[in-house]
Amino acid sequence: MPVASVPIREARIPFRLLQQYLFLLKTYPILTKSVTSGILSSLGNLLSQFLEANKSAKNGKPVKEINRAAATRYAIFGLFLTGPLSHYFYQLMEVWMPTTDPYYIVKRLLLDRLIFAPVFLFIFYLVMNTLESKGLADLQNKLEDTYWTALKMNWRVWTPFQFININFVPVQFRVLFANGVALFWNRALELQKTTYYSYLIGSGSTGENAFRLVLNTLWYRT
Repeated sequence: MPVASVPIREARIPFRLLQQYLFLLKTYPILTKSVTSGILSSLGNLLSQFLEANKSAKNGKPVKEINRAAATRYAIFGLFLTGPLSHYFYQLMEVWMPTTDPYYIVKRLLLDRLIFAPVFLFIFYLVMNTLESKGLADLQNKLEDTYWTALKMNWRVWTPFQFININFVPVQFRVLFANGVALFWNRALELQKTTYYSYLIGSGSTGENAFRLVLNTLWYRT
């Protein structure tokens, strides 16, 4: 029975791209992870803005213009912080808590969730505040208004993914895995915005700010 053929060149393109990525990942691991994080962080922010604009248009509300400066800030954060810090964190985790440790699964999760996540979230606040050219008073207000709420939401929605990531994904792919999951999770959060408000963070300006913050900061792989 005849079967439709696929052009050889077309079929090999994804495989060749994967080979090239794996080569770069092996040859320039930090640079590759940093560039990947920067690109996906920026795309995630743009996706969030597009989804919000689309929802506003459907509801007959004014549509805001795409904030390119915000996307640039996320690209900078992903390039210079998310990629490098995540790379070293995962590498050190392998040394500190090898798979030969009978409790490595629990220890890794606790380290990631209780130490790295809060610290990295604070770094995000600090860096974004700086990139926005705002002062310490603005930073303090944001921390007081949304930090604890955003951290609790992060623990609730991101812990299962990190459990899989730090225990079952090869170390060289963990930054990519977290960024990739975050790209799709961002869309899911936006689509289920009302549900997550009521269940995870409640209503009001603090909840709104925390939700928007977490929606746009899942890129940092906490």
